[in-house]
Amino acid sequence: MKIETKCLHSGYTPKNTEPRVVPIVQSTTYVYDSTDDVAAVFDDPTKSLIYSRFENPTVMAVEEKINALEGGIGAMCTSSGQAASLLSLLNILKAGDSFISAATIYGGTVNLFAYTLKKLGIECIFVNADASEDEIRFAFKPNTKAVFGETLANPALAVFDIEKFAKIAHENGVPLIIDNTFPTPVLCRPFEYGADIVIHSTTKYMDGHAVQGGGVIVDSGNFDWTNGKFPEFTEPDESYHGTIYTKAYGKAAYIVKARMQLMRDFGCYPSAQSAFYLNLGLETLPIRMKQYCENAKIVSEFLEANDKVESVNYPGLASDKYHDLLLSISLTAVPVLSHLLSRAARTLLSSLWIHLNLLQTRYTLLIYAPAYFIRQVQHTVSSQKSSLLPAESAAVLSDFLLVLKMLKIYLTTSSRDSQLSTDNTSLIVKKVLSVIPKGLFYIQ
Repeated sequence: MKIETKCLHSGYTPKNTEPRVVPIVQSTTYVYDSTDDVAAVFDDPTKSLIYSRFENPTVMAVEEKINALEGGIGAMCTSSGQAASLLSLLNILKAGDSFISAATIYGGTVNLFAYTLKKLGIECIFVNADASEDEIRFAFKPNTKAVFGETLANPALAVFDIEKFAKIAHENGVPLIIDNTFPTPVLCRPFEYGADIVIHSTTKYMDGHAVQGGGVIVDSGNFDWTNGKFPEFTEPDESYHGTIYTKAYGKAAYIVKARMQLMRDFGCYPSAQSAFYLNLGLETLPIRMKQYCENAKIVSEFLEANDKVESVNYPGLASDKYHDLLLSISLTAVPVLSHLLSRAARTLLSSLWIHLNLLQTRYTLLIYAPAYFIRQVQHTVSSQKSSLLPAESAAVLSDFLLVLKMLKIYLTTSSRDSQLSTDNTSLIVKKVLSVIPKGLFYIQ
């Protein structure tokens, strides 16, 4: 099946007279015919369902769909992207171990790796994603057990060289874990470039409606856990009747262990209702990703040509430092961009920030939508409102008109929904104008 068809039909195949749509199984427990059946499933949880703390039919249908999209051997959903990042590493790391991560990753993940995991005795060795192969090799220690990176960094938009890092990770006998949140499997499938484990924050594009938080871990089934570096896979697990994961589950050892050990103990599993919402988002993912990329390309080209914008980060532009690397993973466009406005424009947008909730509707999705500029500016604007001199008034007004034009271009390209017609877009712009604090501009 093509990926568009997989987004619609993978993971759930109804039988005669069964529901056409993935049903919401709102139950914590399940029924067995005999005590022998109960004993058997507690000995081997892969045989049937036990408890919705770590498995549920609705969630499992979505897991199978995402696994099919990424081309893996198995998947496990989590209640957040952070939980997916955490469990993907705790499944192979313990106190006294280390792992390598690209420095250009999501800020929340940096906190998790640099501070929280440190408290658990696990060291994160940050490296420049653009480092040479020798520099990356030098970062490895005898206790290094994994390498981590983001296909497209949030929010730096640096493109991760998956093949380079995969080669070096495998030379050292460790897996490469890739966060593929921004591209999604519609645009990039990291397993095809050597990654071993893929994770996502499904809260972003996979969901697409900003109605649920979630994450997922997908196992390629390609990594050799019997290479001597990972005894927890090849020696008996006393917490599960002496199970040896590589012997009992073969290529699926990693993902089964993640569920049987970590999800059992941490319980950060999504609800059936959340999985149902996520599935609805997945069904439209190919259509939305195509439009997001088109929108981002239009906005990035507009911004690059405007002298009021200091810089634009968008790997889809031929001028971007990561453009060639983007092409190497068969991508020509991405769904997000970031840019730096002039000082005057930043001051203005900072003053408008409190009112931008006017634009944060389910149709614009500014937080994770293709334009993405609002969120990036939030990281750079100062909380201090500086006074503007008379000579700056004209420049600020010009910058303000640029901001409005950016909003209008974004809104008119971000949706084909009738509720975002040109007339309604103009109305939104007028509302923004109406909330500008009096005295923002100096008038002689």
